[in-house]
Amino acid sequence: MSRKSGARKPDLDEIPALDIVELSKDYGEIVALAPADLTIPIGEAVVLVGHNGSGKSTLLNLCGGNLEPSDGYVEVNGKAPGSLEARAELSWLPDNPILYDDLSVREHLHYISRMHGGTGEEPLLDELIERLGLSGREDDLPSQFSRGLRQKTAIAVALCRPFSVLLIDEPFVGLDASGRAAFLDLLAQCHQNGCTVVVATHDPAVIDRFDRGIMLENGEVVFDGPPQKLPDLLGDNA
Repeated sequence: MSRKSGARKPDLDEIPALDIVELSKDYGEIVALAPADLTIPIGEAVVLVGHNGSGKSTLLNLCGGNLEPSDGYVEVNGKAPGSLEARAELSWLPDNPILYDDLSVREHLHYISRMHGGTGEEPLLDELIERLGLSGREDDLPSQFSRGLRQKTAIAVALCRPFSVLLIDEPFVGLDASGRAAFLDLLAQCHQNGCTVVVATHDPAVIDRFDRGIMLENGEVVFDGPPQKLPDLLGDNA
């Protein structure tokens, strides 16, 4: 991209991008996330794996300020998730694209960029549109798109604004081969620019692109280490 993503940094380099302390979430007797302690430094690329219901989405939603924890806390660059300061640093790509029914692709990008302190500059928006294969559809409404085109639009929306932390939940669902390749290239560029990236995925083919692997099972962190060891842990259900 023509402008660096992840350009924002906290005031003190020693503050981690994500500081997760005894963080948990339950719904009565159902434990969605057992107490978790994780520190993710600035600039690290982390892949989060686990079977359905393992707690991946819960963890990401807690970090993004979309859920209230039952206990413990998480900080984003030293700020409480959901606060204005944390929202300025964090971009969130959920597993189900959230888009406005009455805005075109380009209007989405311009609005989201400006809302989060960006310039809404055309060169960056044009680059995202081209690289994600949305050329010719930029003036159309995503509400009329296929699942794959909606996902590409959601990716562009997540990347069009300034951020230093990027949380992504199952980004490859619905993407064709060209969209997948484009997204992985954009993700690598964000990481190279110093952004902290956390991606939850079921896809073992992308695991070796990350610095660190974390595996959840039944709401508990059961592995935290080299991502190359994750395929063996996931087995045939990866």
